[in-house]
Amino acid sequence: MAATPEKKVKDKIKALCKRYGAYCVSPVMNGMASNGTPDFLLCHLGYFAGVEAKAGRGKPTKLQLVRLGEIDKAGGIALIINENNMNELEAFLIAPGLMHSTFREWVPK
Repeated sequence: MAATPEKKVKDKIKALCKRYGAYCVSPVMNGMASNGTPDFLLCHLGYFAGVEAKAGRGKPTKLQLVRLGEIDKAGGIALIINENNMNELEAFLIAPGLMHSTFREWVPK
């Protein structure tokens, strides 16, 4: 069975995290995590990030944006990553202290 486009994005995210030595976990949605929790929770060089993976023109749900907003408000980095902006995740992994959340770009105005 062929991997879905979003699975390919998730695999690239995992590979980048592994390459840079970031702690990376995918919360399992079996009643223990909140709905809308990002696909990946990262900790790297003392910085926390929530990463929502999307493929193509996929957009985060309203609840995913709420959770990413909570991460941002708490001082973490909230990223929405697809195959076209993988460089933003890599920028976080290279210099997390210089990174800013990208989820605001996705919030409807």
